[in-house]
Amino acid sequence: MNIRYSMLIQWSDEDQVFIVSLPEFGEFSKTHGKSYRAAVKNGQEVLELLIETYHEQGRPLPKPNIYSSELSAKRQPRSKPKAHAV
Repeated sequence: MNIRYSMLIQWSDEDQVFIVSLPEFGEFSKTHGKSYRAAVKNGQEVLELLIETYHEQGRPLPKPNIYSSELSAKRQPRSKPKAHAV
């Protein structure tokens, strides 16, 4: 299956696991893993289950967030101004 949805993976100090958020499917679409690799695997499984469930229920899938190099260029941090000798 060619999945084009986003997974945001972040470490949780509180839970001591990697939290996987699936932003296109809403704020409660999350899973986790004790390792980064486990988090990725679990995230992929949840995405597949969500897509399957949407199809079974006849619901339209959310539009995937697509990377845009134009947007990325606009978000680049500005370089720090150079310090001048006094």
